[in-house]
Amino acid sequence: MKTAVVTGAFGFAGANLVEYLLSKDIKVYAVGRKHTSPADAGEKTVRNTHNERFSDVPEEKMVKVFLEMSEYDRLPEYIDEKVDLFFHLAWGGGREDFAAQYANIEGSLKALEAAAQIGRDICFVGIGSQAEYGVKSDKKPITEDMLPEPFSAYGACKTAAFYLLKNRAQQLGVKFVWGRIFSLIGKYEPAGRMLPDLVLKLRNGQEVNLSSCEQYWDYMDAADAAKAIYLLGEKGISGEAYNIAKGDSKPLSEFVYEAADHLGADRALIHMNQRVSPFVSIRPSVEKLKSHTGWEEEISFCESIDKYLQ
Repeated sequence: MKTAVVTGAFGFAGANLVEYLLSKDIKVYAVGRKHTSPADAGEKTVRNTHNERFSDVPEEKMVKVFLEMSEYDRLPEYIDEKVDLFFHLAWGGGREDFAAQYANIEGSLKALEAAAQIGRDICFVGIGSQAEYGVKSDKKPITEDMLPEPFSAYGACKTAAFYLLKNRAQQLGVKFVWGRIFSLIGKYEPAGRMLPDLVLKLRNGQEVNLSSCEQYWDYMDAADAAKAIYLLGEKGISGEAYNIAKGDSKPLSEFVYEAADHLGADRALIHMNQRVSPFVSIRPSVEKLKSHTGWEEEISFCESIDKYLQ
C-alpha cells in the first residue's frame, strides 16, 4: 500500500483529494489545523468542524494530524513509515492580508523540509493558484510559460512560494511539482461562493444579482482536480508547473444560464450588472497536464451542479 501526506486535508480541495486517495487504497496522513479563527473573532478560536470529516475511516487507512502551518517542522514526529507522496494544499488568510500570506511561504517551506526528512525519494506536490498569472488577455489560452503578474498579496505569495520551493527542493534532492488551480466547484465547497449561492437562490425562486458575467471562466469539479493532483505526484516532471483546470472555458454568463436551465429555473430571475474590476478573464490551457499525466475530465458541469442538491 502506498502512503501519502495531505496538508489542508479537511478543506475543499483537500477533502476531495483525501477521498480520491482512499479510493485508490492509499493510506493518508491527513494534516489539518487545530482551530479556525473567524475574521471578526479577534483572538478567539472556535471548533473546526471540518476536522470531523472522515470520522468513519479506520486508522490503518487514515491518520489525522492537527498542526498549524508554523508547526510543520514537527510532522516527522507523527510519521514512522515510508511516504511516497506529499501533497501540500494548506494555505490561510485573506487575499490582501499580507502578514498571513507571507506566513504561508514559511509554512510551505517547513512542509518541504519535513517531507525531505520523512524520505528523500518522496514526491512533493505544492498547490498554487491562477492568481499567480494576474490579469491576462483572454484572446489566447493561459499557458504555464506565461510570466506571473499577480496583483494580490495572495497571488504574489503563491508565486514566491513556487520559486522558493522549487529552489529548495533542488538543494534537498526532492522531486517537486507545482499545480495551479483555477476554479473548483462541487462537494465540500464552502457556502457563500458564487455558484452554490446561485443554485440555492434559483431553487428557491429568488432573484440573483451578478456582475456582467462577460469574463471567460473555467469550472472544474474538485473530484476531477483531485485526480489531476494525484497524477502530478505520480507522473509530473520535477520542477515543472501545471495548470489544473477543465480546459473548457466560456463566458461566465453561459455557465450561469446552463445552471438555471438544468434546475428548471426562470432565466428572468438572473440580473447581470456592472463589469468587475480588476477584470480577470481566464482561458487556461491544460495540454501540458494531459500530455504529461494522461488526465482526462470525468465530471460534467451539470453533474457538479447536482452535488449542491444532495
